[in-house]
Amino acid sequence: MKLVFYGGGFEEDNIDLDLEAIRLSGKRRPKVAYIPSCSYGLEADFKAFSDHYRSLGVRRIMYFPVDVPFDSILEEEILSSDIIHLSGGNTFYFLNNLRKKKWIAKLRNFASTGGVLTGLSAGGILMTPDIKTASYPEFDCDDNEDRIRNFNALGLVPFEFFPHFRNSKRYSDALIEESRKIKDRSLYASPDGSGLVVEDHRVRFVGRNYLFVNGKKYLIREQNRLIQ
Repeated sequence: MKLVFYGGGFEEDNIDLDLEAIRLSGKRRPKVAYIPSCSYGLEADFKAFSDHYRSLGVRRIMYFPVDVPFDSILEEEILSSDIIHLSGGNTFYFLNNLRKKKWIAKLRNFASTGGVLTGLSAGGILMTPDIKTASYPEFDCDDNEDRIRNFNALGLVPFEFFPHFRNSKRYSDALIEESRKIKDRSLYASPDGSGLVVEDHRVRFVGRNYLFVNGKKYLIREQNRLIQ
């Protein structure tokens, strides 16, 4: 499994994570597909993403919104990419449309057969067992306008991921409380510009990241660890 979780931020904040994604692909100029959380209003984000990857030497970059009609030819082209990037946005809306278009299983298969799957914010949350971290804290969470009750996501890793983390008492207290409710997995929190790189059965940390488990908060100081 080769995954990259982005805490958030702009392209210039995430170059180390981008270079990790390219390295994981095993190619100098990988074929990259960008899947936005929504087809409306994210064209500027794709342009920034595309311009940035071109500056890193990547030439083939495709745009694939799943909340509009598409044909099987385009679908096959996207799935033949070396890297698929899931954008940020509303996690509930994103998950709902991936389900409607039957792309949950396709993304799982892509990741399990050697493709590099990356996700920023909502995209990263989608790679975990469920999207619960998009529902808290109440002062900074996604609106569940689609009224999704089944939070199950791709389930590619056994941990939970919280993006855009701010190292403040308000955020820390909220995640400490949530970690008390989690019995069987860890909760990793990444500020903008930081993130996680999963390769095989290990997770490596880029930038400043935090672990919340059993009501405790830890600054992660080791470079990598076995997935838990």
